[in-house]
Amino acid sequence: MTESDARNLLLLDEQACFALYAASRAVTDVYRPLLAELDLTYPQYLVMLVLWERDNQPIKQIGAALHLDYGTVSPLLKRLEARGLVRRERQADDERSVVVSLTPEGVAMRERAQEIPPAIGCALGLDDQGRRALIDLLRDVTTSARNSATKGED
Repeated sequence: MTESDARNLLLLDEQACFALYAASRAVTDVYRPLLAELDLTYPQYLVMLVLWERDNQPIKQIGAALHLDYGTVSPLLKRLEARGLVRRERQADDERSVVVSLTPEGVAMRERAQEIPPAIGCALGLDDQGRRALIDLLRDVTTSARNSATKGED
């Protein structure tokens, strides 16, 4: 490696982490006005996506789907419950387990939210094939990074 190559390694524009960070912020900014129409924050929208996909889930499963811990998911659910979109109920057979389900209002919101994914695809300039390729690439990056982080913990 040349001295010039070594210097370039620390340029901001050469950092994959920064490119991912900047892209994430830009995409979240595109979501913001769309979600404002639903009066949802981006993290709340993600919780709703999980529940629209499969209703009646324990908090632990919602957190796992979103790669978030209980302490992060719980306040999101409390706000969604206060809005009347979800309901949390302790399981009779296991008091430690809380199941989250959509209310009729939460179910009805799904129809309004169906306009969001096409608007995002359009804003990103991606057709369905490009969107799918991007998702696959980002999943591969996520898996590789998690595997690398896990190896570092050994």
